[in-house]
Amino acid sequence: MKNKISYWFLLGIAAWLLIIFLRKKGIIIPVISNHLTDCITVPMYTYLIEYLMNNILGYHWKPDFKFILSSTLYLSILFEVICPMLSEKFTVDILDVVAYLAGGIVYYFIRAGLIRLFKGDDM
Repeated sequence: MKNKISYWFLLGIAAWLLIIFLRKKGIIIPVISNHLTDCITVPMYTYLIEYLMNNILGYHWKPDFKFILSSTLYLSILFEVICPMLSEKFTVDILDVVAYLAGGIVYYFIRAGLIRLFKGDDM
């Protein structure tokens, strides 16, 4: 992992900010507004932790599949169980959990594939 922040991470933040802006203006694009942010949550969360661990704290760590699954479970419990009990702004939606899981799995396999590609490892 390089010392600079990934363009994909910055693009994800820009997408989140755009969706928040559109929601405040009353513009709701169903799939994008409801599930795109959930789909990119686990990849962005994982990338941020990896960046902090490696570039700020000086470790050499990369997320494994168990980390992705536990992150999905953690975020699902937080945003789909605990937050809806605390605020009416949050709602329980099983499709959000599916989006967290799908985003995490896609991120894991893309990262694993890119690592193999750059290292020249064969499967």
